[in-house]
Amino acid sequence: MRKLLVLVGVLAALGCSSAPTRADLVGAGGSGAISGAGAGGGSASTAGGGGSAGAGIDCAPAAVPITVEWDRINGQGAPFYQTPEAIALANNILFYQNADSGWPKDTDMTTTTARHTGSTIDNKATTTQIEYLSRVYGATGCAAFGDAAVAGIEYLFAGQYDNGGWPQEFPNGEDYHTHITFNDDAMVRVLELFRKISRRVEPYAYLDESFEPRASEAVERGIDCILACQVVTDDVPTGWCAQHDEVTLEPAQARSYELPSLSGSEAVGIVRFLMTIEEPSAEVRAAIDGAVAWFEAVKITGIRVDTIADPNQPSGEDVVVVEDPQAAPIWARFYELGTNRPIFSSRCEVPECDDDPYFMVRYSLAEIDNERRVGYAWYGNWPTSLLAVEYPAWQARWPAP
Repeated sequence: MRKLLVLVGVLAALGCSSAPTRADLVGAGGSGAISGAGAGGGSASTAGGGGSAGAGIDCAPAAVPITVEWDRINGQGAPFYQTPEAIALANNILFYQNADSGWPKDTDMTTTTARHTGSTIDNKATTTQIEYLSRVYGATGCAAFGDAAVAGIEYLFAGQYDNGGWPQEFPNGEDYHTHITFNDDAMVRVLELFRKISRRVEPYAYLDESFEPRASEAVERGIDCILACQVVTDDVPTGWCAQHDEVTLEPAQARSYELPSLSGSEAVGIVRFLMTIEEPSAEVRAAIDGAVAWFEAVKITGIRVDTIADPNQPSGEDVVVVEDPQAAPIWARFYELGTNRPIFSSRCEVPECDDDPYFMVRYSLAEIDNERRVGYAWYGNWPTSLLAVEYPAWQARWPAP
């Protein structure tokens, strides 16, 4: 059944008007991918078979206010997920699910007033919705929520490249959206979701056993991709770019100011994920140790970054670098390949940028325009906890052989 759901999404995405809808298939029998599904194909609920909800649960959206904040929907206590408010929100999420079974980004789904956009894993999209629907399905047994989550999981399986990476947008990604995307932890979030599925832990224990080996394989392929993408300089593993070419695996450009480089931000999430691997191999250990050494080598001391009011700037404010010998170490968002110099860029909107992505590169924050200075996180303390707490704890748990 889950394969049929994905096929429906693909046919619809290709414009096949005669393709059946997900509702057609669910109404005809529900998803057989849920553990305990009956022989007739109905989704088994947590309260007992047949695809019906638990006792006293109404799966239809109720006219109740949704007060939970969108970015906290997966952080509520267990009783919340069987409330009318939780069910209403789950139905909103069904409303926003695209024909390909993924979800759009930057959309507050506590209402149904935003416009639909393409499916993506960027900015926590799709993984957030799958987790939430799984929680509500587990609490209510409402089959539609379980079926939609399974379809979303199949969408993620289908999006993985043969080399193990995931693009930011699929199946209709264009330009940099087809690159393997570590930016904002996009690929890491997918791997974390699949790892939970592979271990059959909540909120994914409802899935049938066939998902466990598939998810395990996806995670292993994803780890292989991470290791293959790590930039090696003079035979030493260093960091990662925020996105890598999906064919060559080389660091790649995203938006005009997000240049091929090493990232002081995204590499932190990658290392954290690698440190969760049980019994790490020599290759994984080398990747972690190399990245941590790189973080130490490129940390910046003696400055701080302040946001100030400045009526002379177009935005009315500015971001400035101030010398401060007492300031804690910080890191640049992007480091130049080969030199490890921090780099910055305005939006590049001139023809020269088509031939040279580095045409607008600058080596000082003050040299780019105000719009980008105040509109992007060029410096941060992203690796601080990793270096001070998490990496030493990992070393203690997995001492070098």
